[in-house]
Amino acid sequence: MSNHGRPLSPHISIYRWPITMVLSILHRATGIAMSVGLIVFVAWLFDAASGPESYAVFQSVMGSLTGKLLLIAWSFAFFYHLSNGVRHLVWDTGRGMEKDEANRSSWLVLVGTLVLTAVFWWAAA
Repeated sequence: MSNHGRPLSPHISIYRWPITMVLSILHRATGIAMSVGLIVFVAWLFDAASGPESYAVFQSVMGSLTGKLLLIAWSFAFFYHLSNGVRHLVWDTGRGMEKDEANRSSWLVLVGTLVLTAVFWWAAA
């Protein structure tokens, strides 16, 4: 039995990831990102309690371009995880489980996340 020239299973280069699968992976990744963000939050609290010099150093780091990009990424992770969590709560009721509905809600989660992140940073400016 010869399988020369034929893939044994779908390969990443020919397999199209469904949007629901991408969002499932992103949900896990944003959970990890928020865990790292929680560590930074604890560092912020520690520096705030340590005195003005320590807090000023933390503020200068988080006020840099890298710090601001991290804050934007963490807020995106928060709003994504929140939006996708609401979608999962709806799924727990048995609604939205059909393929078309799941795809539609996936795009709604992505758009909603971008809008919430943009509005948050616009209001913070």
